[in-house]
Amino acid sequence: MSELWRRLVVTAAVGGLGMSLVACGEPDDNAPHTGTPTPKEMVLRLATTDTISSLDPAGPYDVGSRTVQANLYQTLLTILPGKPTPVPDAADCQFDSPTTYTCSLKEGLTFPNGHALTSSDVRFSFDRMLTLKTPGGPAPLFASVTSVGTPDELTAVFNLKAPDARLPYLLTTTGASIVDEESYPAKKLLDATAVGSGPYQLTSYRPGESVTLARFTGYKGSRAAQNDGIQVALVKDAVALNQALPGGKDGSGKADLAYRGFTIGQLDKLRSSNRVQVVESDDAMIQFVAFQLKSVTTRKLAVRRAIAQLIDRPALVKKAYAEHVSPLYSMVPPSFGGATDAYRAEYKQPNKAAAAAILKAGAVKGVVPLTLGWTPSRFGPGSKAEALELKRQLDASGLFRVTLRSAEWPAYQQLIRSGAFDLYIAGWIPEYPDADNYLAPFIGATDPFPNGYRSAAATKLLQQERTEQNGIKRAELLGQLQGVFAREVPVLPTWQGRLSVVAGQEVQNVSGALDPLAFLHLSGLRK
Repeated sequence: MSELWRRLVVTAAVGGLGMSLVACGEPDDNAPHTGTPTPKEMVLRLATTDTISSLDPAGPYDVGSRTVQANLYQTLLTILPGKPTPVPDAADCQFDSPTTYTCSLKEGLTFPNGHALTSSDVRFSFDRMLTLKTPGGPAPLFASVTSVGTPDELTAVFNLKAPDARLPYLLTTTGASIVDEESYPAKKLLDATAVGSGPYQLTSYRPGESVTLARFTGYKGSRAAQNDGIQVALVKDAVALNQALPGGKDGSGKADLAYRGFTIGQLDKLRSSNRVQVVESDDAMIQFVAFQLKSVTTRKLAVRRAIAQLIDRPALVKKAYAEHVSPLYSMVPPSFGGATDAYRAEYKQPNKAAAAAILKAGAVKGVVPLTLGWTPSRFGPGSKAEALELKRQLDASGLFRVTLRSAEWPAYQQLIRSGAFDLYIAGWIPEYPDADNYLAPFIGATDPFPNGYRSAAATKLLQQERTEQNGIKRAELLGQLQGVFAREVPVLPTWQGRLSVVAGQEVQNVSGALDPLAFLHLSGLRK
């Protein structure tokens, strides 16, 4: 057994020691009779290359942290597998008016320390998160919330600055987790421990090494744990991840499942193995090409539209990623409400003659020089092959001449801000499960992708869809907004990722663990 797994097992055993001791010399009437086997606890072991920045839901909002937080804490609403809209978890919620959203808590909710969960904890959790405004944290998502009222212990009322149709989806995120106000400081993060009312409670945390969770029997919600606990090992790379699986080369293959970090080659080999199962779903991550609108070249609409007319997505995903990702024809992936294949509708098939006609109509003459930026490690091992294939496709048209320029992530970000590229490869994982979060980041002066895109039509549609509470009408507005993107081409979607989890053959319900936002809900797993 590896040293890391040994420490995890010892920690779990010690954590339960106090509960198993009885007074010396006194009979325990509840003890099993001789000959009665004690049921073996069902504890699953998970390995991942993810890093955990914070156990505190008001802290940094990265994918590794979300996986742990989503299993420790409870939210008012949640999204279950196969159901694209929020359903009750800790509460049942509804709009009483366009700017008032009322949540009625379930009775008898508690934290593992025995404290009751009331509307006061809900208000404290949101007040604290919005006050802390942790860099990289979830506070900006809830900018529309002005206050949380508590007319009684089981009622929390969200008061909004303006109508915000995104709020039910935002309340499903880990940023909206409810914490125990008696255990959490109001003015700083709590990272050494965690007290939530989710399916699990924390029994051990070794930063950078491991997390151990035990089933919280007092949980009342939609994701009750079907196992007794989870041991999470944080490994450094794809080699260690592969070795953690059953039959790993170093003999330590004790993990029941592993995810995030496998190479394409590893996944291909594992699919043909009879010792594991590879379970995949569409990932929330998308990849795209962003145009720098401050560039004298790509500020020209005809140049951007001509490039959009040339890109062959199926060829790109085949040559760069061996079809382990899916071609994407809108900034919003197909599984999200309101998604349309806007770019396919606008440009049909790759067509050199059509691209040449676009350039001619825009008075763009001669072969157009372009500098394409890419970064080697941030977006995975296929990034170089992707950049080369994009260059090949554009150069082959005879309409463009592409120069590639690369830099590691910190320098890459600086080069983007300085306008060093005409266009550059980037990726996005949404912060909340709604189409809005695939579009809004690219509109406005404060967007995280500073390419200079400003559009009155896009801004107007964004404001309309955010305030429209009729689902059908909102989907239509989102579709129109995607159409504006396709016509104005500030960004060009290329592919959607896939989330791959490798598990032992005996592990059940793996597909139900995969969240659209690329993390795992562990409560349904069994073996």
